Amino acid sequence: MTTDPLLDRAAADAAEAAEDPWRVVHRYGPYVLLAVGLVLAAATGDVVGMDATDWYLLGSLSALALVLQLWWGRGESGRPKPSAVSACFYWARWAIAFWVTWINPFFAFFGAVGYFDADRLLPGRLQKAGILGSVVIVAGAQGGGLPPHGAVGWAVFGGLIVANMVFVIVTGHLQEKEQERARVQARTIRELARTNEALKAAIDENAQLHAQLLLQAREAGVADERRRLAAEIHDTIAQGLTGIIAQLQVVASAPTLQVAREHLDRASDLARHSLGEARRSVHNLSPTALADASLQEALKKTVADWSDRTGVRADFTLTGHAEPLHDEIEATLLRITEEALSNAARHAHATRLGVTLSFMAGEVTLDVRDDGRGFDPFAMPARTGTGGFGLDGMRARAERLAGAVTVESEPGGGTAISARVPLVRHD
Repeated sequence: MTTDPLLDRAAADAAEAAEDPWRVVHRYGPYVLLAVGLVLAAATGDVVGMDATDWYLLGSLSALALVLQLWWGRGESGRPKPSAVSACFYWARWAIAFWVTWINPFFAFFGAVGYFDADRLLPGRLQKAGILGSVVIVAGAQGGGLPPHGAVGWAVFGGLIVANMVFVIVTGHLQEKEQERARVQARTIRELARTNEALKAAIDENAQLHAQLLLQAREAGVADERRRLAAEIHDTIAQGLTGIIAQLQVVASAPTLQVAREHLDRASDLARHSLGEARRSVHNLSPTALADASLQEALKKTVADWSDRTGVRADFTLTGHAEPLHDEIEATLLRITEEALSNAARHAHATRLGVTLSFMAGEVTLDVRDDGRGFDPFAMPARTGTGGFGLDGMRARAERLAGAVTVESEPGGGTAISARVPLVRHD
């Protein structure tokens, strides 16, 4: 993974600045100060009283200083610092600077170069001595040249040494503070770079997780829609076809034409009803029975129609204070009732059946009981988990609404199916 190039460049620059904020001065300062000393010496030679020998020495020493500085600058990067070699270079340059300043005080500009690189060239125990050596050169020039003349000259020379040492110490302290700030800034930028890298990694990981979640959500949506359609087909078309077959079987053995027509009319009504329910299921609409009626009214009509088709006495009972429920709650309870009635018609051989809808505090229960031949619930095949058919379909419908379905039955003792779902109002 790549990081921000600008942030990386800033971190590198800050680290380099923290390591050597005076790198430009160290590289070019000695040459500039040597040139300044030469210019000032040339301009003040007559004032200082330089003779031909002084000019010869000044020129020779300046050339030697230039060669020495070029030699050091060429191989500086390959030498460990500070070392014995760097210390020898420092004191050799100091000796040249002292000598040329003795000849012309204005050459003290070159002597001041030791202020800037004593910490880079000298070991720790010699740094103060090196700085003091540079202070001696500068103080001598400030006092009118070396050597001082008379007691007053020496007193002024000593005072200038003290003043320059204080100045150098204060300046060095401020420089150290500045370097510490630069180091802190470099560390901060490096931390920001690492944080930026971690943030990018987290964003990439989140993007991958988001893509996975979208894929899983699509797959879950497809699977859920398949289960819904399977349950709806089972609860509408399959049950309708079962009812139609039952009516046609009666027609086949009808004693009179009037009875045959009556059952044919019922079969036709079942076919139309099943077709309408199939269309509504495809579009995920509420059951037809709930389109213009409340849940209790739809249940009462469903129970009455079932009783007419099967000839089994069936009663509907409402307990508690009925309230308009959420569409999904009402559709689920109606489908569970239809499935329970269908199972009772096919398997129970009951003579009486009752459906009870109960509104309680925070919960709605639906009970379907018959006096049929019953069965052993523990002997039934294990639940498939598809949630689309029979008792499994009832349980799956209730569980999608944080509800539950329980079945109580025994051979010869009838069957009781109870569904409990949260009371979620229509609004």
